[in-house]
Amino acid sequence: NQSKLDFFCKLGYSKQDTCKVLENLGQEALEDDVLKELIRMGSRPQALENQTQPSPPKLVARGSCSSTPRLKWLGEDESDSSSSLRPIVIDGSNVAMSHGNKEVFSCWGIQLAVDWFRERGHTYIKVFVPLWRKEPPRQDSPITDQHILEELEKQSILVYTPSRKVKGKRVVCYDDRYIVKVAYEKDGVIVSNDHYRDLQNENPEWKWFIEQRLLMYSFVSNRFMPPDDPLGRHGPTLNNFLSKSPVLLEKKWQTCPYGKKCTYGNKCKFYHPERLHQAQLSVADELRAKIKVPLITGKEEERCNCSP
Repeated sequence: NQSKLDFFCKLGYSKQDTCKVLENLGQEALEDDVLKELIRMGSRPQALENQTQPSPPKLVARGSCSSTPRLKWLGEDESDSSSSLRPIVIDGSNVAMSHGNKEVFSCWGIQLAVDWFRERGHTYIKVFVPLWRKEPPRQDSPITDQHILEELEKQSILVYTPSRKVKGKRVVCYDDRYIVKVAYEKDGVIVSNDHYRDLQNENPEWKWFIEQRLLMYSFVSNRFMPPDDPLGRHGPTLNNFLSKSPVLLEKKWQTCPYGKKCTYGNKCKFYHPERLHQAQLSVADELRAKIKVPLITGKEEERCNCSP
């Protein structure tokens, strides 16, 4: 089936691996099953480059790092490799339904999320939406601003996950698996309010990734708003969360969770507003200072009383 072959080649899988899986499972196999088999085989997305002529080996100076080019995905430009910001993978259905108050599939919500990350300077943004959302809206599944999907697809931002009809019944591939897999392979961030619990149980590596790289959000008066602390009160800031190389100095300006009960003294890496005008003494020095002060003052009083 040429359409299936083209779809998996678009995702970056080699034609040879895809053909092999289709031969094993049959041409009528569902895309979801084909993807599962490709993952099981250990097949990874590869660069779609002409590799007929092997490139000559490069001489690398002693002590320098290896210059092996990393695998590139289709549609990824050179600027993404040098960007300091993480790739963004958006759960289109989750974002659209959230903006539509869980009643309407609002494509404008997807546009608001994409624009927010664009303004921050992210060069790699992908949105996944099921293919059947291209169909005319029905009463049981209303959709608004459907033209936005077409515009985002032209910009190579939106990707449709496959679906088809068998004997009048719609067969939909599991788009969540595409979202998590692409974000994991790209070492990026998943934008969704879904926790993907079934996928966490399926793969321990995905479990860690979803826990650490899931960015939740809210819509406030048509404004896309992710939290300033995506991993909780004592986790990284939003800027650090979305950066490949987080700024560690920001940790010093986070308030210490222990407050005045902190026993780390001047070795504490967090910010203590109560110590702003105090000398930074170690815990031992602080204790010594507290014990010695009343003893010294007491002795001085005795000397004063004894002296004529």
